[in-house]
Amino acid sequence: MRATPSGPGTTRARSWWGWGYTDAHPDDTECAAMGALVPGTLPRPLPVPRVADLRIGRPRATAPPALADRITDDPGVRAAHAMGKAYRDVIRALRGRPGRIPDLVARPADERDVADVLHWAGEQNVAVIPFGGGSSVVGGVEYRGDDHRAVLSLDLTSMDRVLEIDTVGRSARIQAGALGPVLEAQLRPHGLTLRHFPQSFEFSTLGGWLATRAGGHYATGRTHIDDFVQSLRVVTPAGAGESWRLPASGAGPSPDRLFLGSEGALGVITEAWMRLQERPRFKASASVTFADFGQALDAVRTIAQSDLTPANCRLLDAGEARMSGASHDGSAVLVLGFESATAPVDDRLTTALELARAHGGKGRPRKTDPDAPVDAAVSAWRSAFLRMPYLRDGLARMGAVVETFETAATWDRVPTLIDAVRTEVAAAALKATGHPATVNCRLTHVYPDGAAPYFTVLAAGRPGDEVAVWDDIKAAASDVLHRHRATITHHHATGRDHRPTYDLQRPHPFTLALHAAKTALDPHGILNPGVLIA
Repeated sequence: MRATPSGPGTTRARSWWGWGYTDAHPDDTECAAMGALVPGTLPRPLPVPRVADLRIGRPRATAPPALADRITDDPGVRAAHAMGKAYRDVIRALRGRPGRIPDLVARPADERDVADVLHWAGEQNVAVIPFGGGSSVVGGVEYRGDDHRAVLSLDLTSMDRVLEIDTVGRSARIQAGALGPVLEAQLRPHGLTLRHFPQSFEFSTLGGWLATRAGGHYATGRTHIDDFVQSLRVVTPAGAGESWRLPASGAGPSPDRLFLGSEGALGVITEAWMRLQERPRFKASASVTFADFGQALDAVRTIAQSDLTPANCRLLDAGEARMSGASHDGSAVLVLGFESATAPVDDRLTTALELARAHGGKGRPRKTDPDAPVDAAVSAWRSAFLRMPYLRDGLARMGAVVETFETAATWDRVPTLIDAVRTEVAAAALKATGHPATVNCRLTHVYPDGAAPYFTVLAAGRPGDEVAVWDDIKAAASDVLHRHRATITHHHATGRDHRPTYDLQRPHPFTLALHAAKTALDPHGILNPGVLIA
């Protein structure tokens, strides 16, 4: 459990086992109320797990004297770095089975410390797991295996400063350990923003976003952190390197592309020059309802191909809209939003609404007055979006299985893909649990040539065997995605959970190149073993 600043003179405790802050978790009464809505769940919530109840063994390695003040073997700190925040991780913690707990946790103060940790770990056969903010939902920050003498979790959150700001070129050199709020707080006095807001914004770092190619705030255009990268600095066991800071380059394969999405398996990203923006002054949003989901898909495709570039263009199917409170009449809901730092955006929103109405959508009345209240459906969706991970943990305490996964496919495949996931994953959940499952879908990001569907699966679990049910659902989902040539992940990364399907997705010559890069940069095989490649 870690304390995180939250206002002048205050701190909020981070949960070691679940999402976010401990004071934001649903209480027992709220958990029971949610469980009552899912037939087959437990009669009462599982107790909140305590670190004191875990069997945490003595560390299998001792920090070298030169790094003793940067490395800890405190049991509570080790437990908080044992896993990410996927449902699989949460339910294992609730059942007292968190898996392999790291022997040590390192918090380097600078790049020299990072290099020293990697050098020592290579000599001692200690696996090094870059942790970021620990918000991974794909098994990206835990150790699974027995090939290393010990395991060290590498936490860069002490390296969290904005080191330089180029106001002329609107860019900044930022240390990779900066959590989202810490990063934005340092940019705000300059009127600038990175404006990359994944759902995990409060609890994830710049380095984590880069290493996982995270998706963020924008539903169109600049959808991934990749779009904001000017250059990277990376420390590997083979040495440190930094790409040139350039607006663009055609000089061979991009060195940044080697490390973007590498998930700490090839090196540790320590700094990055990032492209910034002026903070938006003009915003407008509205919602559109559709009686027919197919027409809604056509509307979204038309908007994505219109060059209007909405910041928000998220389509919720009827189940997702109902769950978020955006609609209660069985309609699908399209949430539209535009923003700009330089000019009003009302005309762009009006045009987008006209395109949506041409496909059967019904736009809700809105006002252009900046003081007017936000559209009720938009407001409900935003609140549900931020609250959902906490509610998932509450449902987990009731023994429910809650799985989310995302993908991307070309428009010609999107409708059949969504239908197949709904049908086949629901059938797999029913077979695994004996209870019917709910499978909802929303589009989180859209492109002229395709879209990124995001699915939520909710079902009662088998008491004490929830991980096995989750495994069955994950396997069914991965199979559907692969058969439809949809990516195993659009923005959650590969980790250990997605790696078998990623192995099938990538071309064989690229696999050979990836193995060669791993061998050259990490000759002792200590960096996040098990992600990207076997």
